[in-house]
Amino acid sequence: MKLTNKKVGIGAIIVITILILIFSSQSKDYEEFANCLTQKGVSMAGTEWCSHCKTQKEMFGESFQYIDYHNCDLEREWCMTKGIQGYPSWVLPNGELLPGTQTLSKLAELSNCSI
Repeated sequence: MKLTNKKVGIGAIIVITILILIFSSQSKDYEEFANCLTQKGVSMAGTEWCSHCKTQKEMFGESFQYIDYHNCDLEREWCMTKGIQGYPSWVLPNGELLPGTQTLSKLAELSNCSI
């Protein structure tokens, strides 16, 4: 009976390890993409309370820290100067505004940055 419990325990550890490896390999690192957007002059405007902003941030995962992000509750003048009327909004280098949550492929297309 002890041998069976030991086998079940080892089997469970193996399954958990495999699941961790599968899920960790599925989450892509967008650090280079986020850095490229920032280097090209693409910015995102949003707020902390905006649910769509949260969704947009989650698309980048931890790499969002490399996005040129402006919190319009704290940077009202910047947001007013750029003409931000809703959140999130992306500001392109030419001043064009992209209101709403954008797909990463759309941002890549408009910025010539690779995902």
